[in-house]
Amino acid sequence: MRKGLIQATDSFERIVHWCLAASCLVLCFSGLGIMFHSLNFLGEPFGGLKSLKYIHNFTALFFILSLVAAVRMWWKEAGIFVFPEDLDWIKSAGGYLWHVDKVPEVGKYNPGQKMFFLVVALGGAAMVFSGLIMLFPLSMPAMLVRLMYLLHAAGFVAIFAFFFIHLYLGTVGSPGSLPAMMTGWVTRAWLKKQHPKWLHEMEEKGTLVVYGEEKSSPHGHGH
Repeated sequence: MRKGLIQATDSFERIVHWCLAASCLVLCFSGLGIMFHSLNFLGEPFGGLKSLKYIHNFTALFFILSLVAAVRMWWKEAGIFVFPEDLDWIKSAGGYLWHVDKVPEVGKYNPGQKMFFLVVALGGAAMVFSGLIMLFPLSMPAMLVRLMYLLHAAGFVAIFAFFFIHLYLGTVGSPGSLPAMMTGWVTRAWLKKQHPKWLHEMEEKGTLVVYGEEKSSPHGHGH
């Protein structure tokens, strides 16, 4: 790793991110295999549909733990919109859809990332709630249980759609973003372009961690 890179995420953040992503994908594909007869073959490598249901349910437990950790860790920064700066960013689409001379500055997470986080957090909570009722209907009205199947399907559509948008923007759509969740280190040039306000805040607070240098001091770049 070369000197001068800046730490964007720590190891715990990356572990939670990948645990949430992996469990979410397993749930999506196993759920599709259970829901659609034409996709039942997805369960064949695991011994059939019954085994696929077990995988789905046990992965859900892993997803719940990852989701709780993610919400506790990121809600304050990624779950709350800040106005007017976030609205200005939305009006320009962050420069992703058309050319913008100067993208409005936002904090650690831009509104696009916040939207995805909220979809996963709220959609994930809805999936957990509806899934538990589907699994343990007890003596609940049949209409309510059927409604849970619709809620579960709606949550899947929202999360799955946003997942691919997130995947694109985290790779091809924003070159230099992937290392933030792979190694945790990004270039100053990338950070200055994508999150200038956050970079400035870290420099001001003395929380900037630069590879090969001592931690920066408040109100200065320091070494």
